[in-house]
Amino acid sequence: MMQQLRKSTKWIMILVAIAFGGLMFFEWGMDITGQSTGSTGQIGRVNGTPVMYDDYFRTYQNLYEQTAATQEEPVTTTQNSQLEDQAWEEMVTSILIQQELDRRGIVVTDEEIRSAARFSPPPGLMQNPELQTDGQFDLAKYQQLLSVLSTQELQGLEDYYRTVIPRAKLLRQVGSGIYVSDNDLWNTYRAQNEKASVRFVAFDPLARISEDRFEITDDEVADYYDENREDFFVPASAHVIAVAISKRLTAADTAAVVARAEELRQEILDGADFGEVAQAESSDETTAPEGGDLGVFPRDFMVPAFDTAVFAARLNRVTEPVRTDFGIHLVEVTQRWGQDSAQARHILLPIERSEDSEIALFTAADSLEELGESMSLVDAAMELGLETDTVEFLETALLVPVAGDVADGGEWAFDPETSPGDVSPVYENRVSFYALELLSVDPSHYLTQEEAEPAIRAAIAIVKKIEVAMDEAREAAAEVRGGRSMDEVARELGLELRDAGPFTRTEFVFGLGQYNPAVGTAFGLAIGEVSDAVQANQNAFVIERTGSETADSLAWVTQVDIQRMQLLNALREQRLVEWIDALRAEADIVDRREEVLNPPEDATNQIQVPAVF
Repeated sequence: MMQQLRKSTKWIMILVAIAFGGLMFFEWGMDITGQSTGSTGQIGRVNGTPVMYDDYFRTYQNLYEQTAATQEEPVTTTQNSQLEDQAWEEMVTSILIQQELDRRGIVVTDEEIRSAARFSPPPGLMQNPELQTDGQFDLAKYQQLLSVLSTQELQGLEDYYRTVIPRAKLLRQVGSGIYVSDNDLWNTYRAQNEKASVRFVAFDPLARISEDRFEITDDEVADYYDENREDFFVPASAHVIAVAISKRLTAADTAAVVARAEELRQEILDGADFGEVAQAESSDETTAPEGGDLGVFPRDFMVPAFDTAVFAARLNRVTEPVRTDFGIHLVEVTQRWGQDSAQARHILLPIERSEDSEIALFTAADSLEELGESMSLVDAAMELGLETDTVEFLETALLVPVAGDVADGGEWAFDPETSPGDVSPVYENRVSFYALELLSVDPSHYLTQEEAEPAIRAAIAIVKKIEVAMDEAREAAAEVRGGRSMDEVARELGLELRDAGPFTRTEFVFGLGQYNPAVGTAFGLAIGEVSDAVQANQNAFVIERTGSETADSLAWVTQVDIQRMQLLNALREQRLVEWIDALRAEADIVDRREEVLNPPEDATNQIQVPAVF
């Protein structure tokens, strides 16, 4: 038991490190006092407090590693720039919060730290299986763990609480005074659970109203252009030759994995223990430690190909390789109960690039880059037997059909120092290696009124069609209110009378839409009441309410405490965001990253960014 607990101490240090990187829902930063042992220097100031490069770089490095761990493709240049800005913003936030803690005199006592350490473990630690009993966190086990921590580990835990507790106090102060009444909670619950049924007529102006029923003048076109000029902004575009080397798996890759599966199968047939082979070779992290054991499962529980193999296999004999979306499986059925259920174990080999295939892929990418330095991209592609495509992409939509996401290539293409005829380096994304040759760049611009006129006239026509339909809807509503039936008025206009419901305020309603005036109007009507004309979703409606289902007040009472807590948490989070925004608005923030980290070429004695990635 004590040995298991000692193994658990690593989780304390991991969680403490994570907590220092991200408390509550935002990052608090590192060494936010501005007192750094690094010698790299300042890259900015916040209300006079220096932002030290070493602290900024550690925050950036954490963000970079987190991003890289959550995606298959490499971190792009665009993402990298975003991470640099995010790291800066987090450092600024950290310093502002520390300054606010100092201003308010918020501190933590030794007794508060002792109490928190004993009774309030770092949140993630409560999920550690070694500290649970019957699946529930066991405080006694946690307190026993504290007794075996080293002095260094205890110091790390103390530092964690010295950071967390003052900030928790600050959060309570910032979020104090927020009150949610029962009436507010009931109204929210009712809005989510009360239901209405309606029948309605949709006047469908875009399909029904012809353009000969109105006129669009030149003055209207000119006014529309002046009032909506930003709608006619055209982002810069680049015309390029693109060459892509696909990273998709090949038939040879699949064949190599199948061949490996056949080798393992033969080893098992020759006497090797299935469980030992599974432990050594299977990529199924859940079952491999148990010798590939899948336990007992019913028919149709597994994916079809696997399921078919299991219920057709001989007992206690390894199957031929079975392919599924997960990879290649070797299966051994140990028990089967007719065609109802079975017990089996398996070895999973993922379909991945073979070593030879991967070498060939990287060799081709390296060769393309090398050739592109001395010849056109077309010639380089011909040399390697690759196809080229001439494509265009926008600065705001960096996608190319043959290559996928070309964010890095786009940044290169739109760089003012890139000239027509230049060939880019080879870039990598999730689906390919690719290179570009720039043909031309069309700068961003606005369409002239003449160029935009067809689109303007179409937009104005939509507005006028809706106006005509709204007039028709008002007349129809007046007739129904005057005593004629909805059915009669709809038939006379050649329109369909539709039914909808029951539905809540938050549901999508076929024919009416969602979160719009039509749905809102339905809930504002009494049963049997007919609305005036309602405009929504480029349509016009007349609506009659036909039914109602009230929200269950008893059901509301049973969940009101949870609802209150959820709403309070959301309001506190909103308050916190607004509070931080207010601190930022009043702060004197100096960002010197550009001049410090990217000095002019002739500058001397400047900070150099470590080349760690």
